[in-house]
Amino acid sequence: MDERRFKKRNLFLLLYIVFALLPIYWMVNMSFRTNQEILSSFSLFPANPSWANYETILTDASWYSGYINSLIYVAINTVISVTVALPAAYAFSRYSFLGDKHVFFWLLTNRMTPPAVFLLPFFQLYSTVGLMDTHIAVAMAHLLFNVPLAVWILEGFMSGIPREIDETAYIDGYSFPAFFVKVFLPLIKAGVGVTAFFCFMFSWVELLLARTLTSVNAKPIVATMTRTVSASGMDWATLAAAGVLTIVPGAIVIWFVRHYIAKGFAMGRV
Repeated sequence: MDERRFKKRNLFLLLYIVFALLPIYWMVNMSFRTNQEILSSFSLFPANPSWANYETILTDASWYSGYINSLIYVAINTVISVTVALPAAYAFSRYSFLGDKHVFFWLLTNRMTPPAVFLLPFFQLYSTVGLMDTHIAVAMAHLLFNVPLAVWILEGFMSGIPREIDETAYIDGYSFPAFFVKVFLPLIKAGVGVTAFFCFMFSWVELLLARTLTSVNAKPIVATMTRTVSASGMDWATLAAAGVLTIVPGAIVIWFVRHYIAKGFAMGRV
């Protein structure tokens, strides 16, 4: 009986893995084919594999600049989000003040609001102050959604650290900055890694704000990919290659924080 259950679980797991990886494999498959081959035949493997689609993206400035722009504003947003959220989360986890629960809930409502709601205010504000089509514009716009998420995750990790550690550090003569950097941060490094991961992923895949607030100088890859649609049809092969390259940065981030993510599911609000 146990052996049958084991086989069923393995079969279910195998089917799930195939189901989850099939779209990714098919995108990789299409990236090595031509548009004519994609539209004319159905095959599990490319008949004549070619790197031409990747060469187009890596040699055309209008393509590879999109990746560079995305990485710039995503990195800026992630650093600012985590930096701002750390003291805020510490305050929510350690102190009680007037309206603390209401402020915490208000932060979360910003995260639950669709980006389209804030599109017009951001557009008008940035047009007035001259921030349109800049990396900092997109990074600051994403702060509205990433900071609440970062505060919520970090507060869960910080609340799991006993308050006695804070008191012991103060007795030992630590100032608050020294305590926070040398004692407290190492204890919640898993939470910081998880928070940075989620901030990176949201900012990396967000399209609406990034596309509307940029035009040329800071145009992200998610917006550049939409130009594959033209009067002659869809450039499926180039779009597939761009999609494969878009997965790479996220996969690299997941690799570096994989252990922290596992701890995050076990310890924090993930």
